Amino acid sequence: MATKQNLQTRLIHIPNEAFPSKSVSPPIFQTSTFRLDGAEEGREFGVAVAPNQFYSRLGNPNNTQVEAVLKELEGGEAAMVVASGMAAVSIALISNIHKGEHIVAQKTHYTSSLSLMELLQEYGVEITLVDQTDTSAFERAIQPNTKVVYTESPSNPIMALTDLRATAALAHANGAIAITDNTFASSFNQQPLSLGYDMVIHSATKYLNGHADVTAGVLVGKQELIDKAWTYLRVLGGCSHPFESWLLRRGLQTYGLRLPVHNSNALKVAQFLEAHSAVRKVYYPGLPSHPQHELAKQQMTGGFGGMLSFELHGGFDAGVKLISSTKVCVLAVSLGGMETLICHPASMVHTHQNEDQRDEAGISSGLIRLSVGLENVQDIID
Repeated sequence: MATKQNLQTRLIHIPNEAFPSKSVSPPIFQTSTFRLDGAEEGREFGVAVAPNQFYSRLGNPNNTQVEAVLKELEGGEAAMVVASGMAAVSIALISNIHKGEHIVAQKTHYTSSLSLMELLQEYGVEITLVDQTDTSAFERAIQPNTKVVYTESPSNPIMALTDLRATAALAHANGAIAITDNTFASSFNQQPLSLGYDMVIHSATKYLNGHADVTAGVLVGKQELIDKAWTYLRVLGGCSHPFESWLLRRGLQTYGLRLPVHNSNALKVAQFLEAHSAVRKVYYPGLPSHPQHELAKQQMTGGFGGMLSFELHGGFDAGVKLISSTKVCVLAVSLGGMETLICHPASMVHTHQNEDQRDEAGISSGLIRLSVGLENVQDIID
C-alpha cells in the first residue's frame, strides 16, 4: 500500500500532477489567450469556471499548478490565486456580503483590510469591530443579518490571537460563514479549515512565496465558495499573471524547509529581546509570557511563526534610533521573506488609521515590528 508522501515532497511534485508537462521546471505560459480546437471547445470554455487554456484573466496553467499546491497546504477543497493579498481580502468579503448585511470583524486587522471595511460601509454594509481576544465580544456583536465573521490571527502587528475554533462555531450557529486571514501564522503553523473555518485567505506575497519578489494573494476553502469568488474575480479583474504564479509555485517548493527556520529564529530573537534591559515588552505567541500562549499552543500546532513586535523603554525616539541603526535587519515594510525586515508600524504601515484607532488596536507610537528571516540567528541578534 502506498504511504502518504511528506509535505515537502508533495510541494515539489503536485504542480506537474495538476498540469502535466515533460519539462522538469514547468514552463511559463506567458500568453493572454489560447488556440482553440473548434467552436465547441470555445463554447465549453466560455461557460466553465476558471478555464485554464482559454483567456488568462479567467485562468492559466500556471495558476492551475500553484492552486493545486495551495489547496493541499490548507487542506481545502479548492483554491484561487489572485493579484495580491488585498485582492484576496476584497473578493472574499465582497463575494459573501450584500447591502444591508453585517460583518463582525476585529479592531486589529491589516490596515488596508480596515480601510476596505470602511469602504464597504459606504455601500450599505454594516460592520462591527470587536476585541479579538474576547470570544464573547464576537457573540454579543452577532445580529440577525450577520453573514460573515472575519478574523486574523495572529493580528498585525501586536500578535494578538483569535480563538478560531470558537469563532467558527459561533458563526455557523448563527447562519454566517467564517473567513480568516492566515498570512501571519502561515498554513505551515496553523490550519483554520480544520478548526471549522469556511475560507482562508493569504497575502501570498509573504511566507507562501518567501522571496520578496512576487505580489499575489490566495483564497482556499469550500468549492462552492471558491467558485462564487471566481465569478467576482472574472468581472473585477484581480487575476494573478502567469509569471507571478510561476514564481509563487517556485517559492513554494522550499516552503517546508523555510518555515521551520523562521519559527526557530523568531523564538530565539523573542527570547533575547525579552531578556534585554532596553525592551519594555515583547509580543510573540511562542513566549510563555504571551497572555494567549496556551491558545497559541492549541491552534498554532506547527510553530509560532516568524513575526514579532516589541516596545522599547524610551518610546518613539528609542524606536526611531533602533530602526535607523540595525546592521542585518532591513528597514522595509512587508514580511515573510528570507531577509529580516524591521519597521515602525505607526508611521510606516498603519498610517491610514488615526491615533485613537491605533491606540484602540494596541499599536503604540513606540512599537517596532520584526519579520525574522533566514539569516544566521546570532547575526540577527548581534
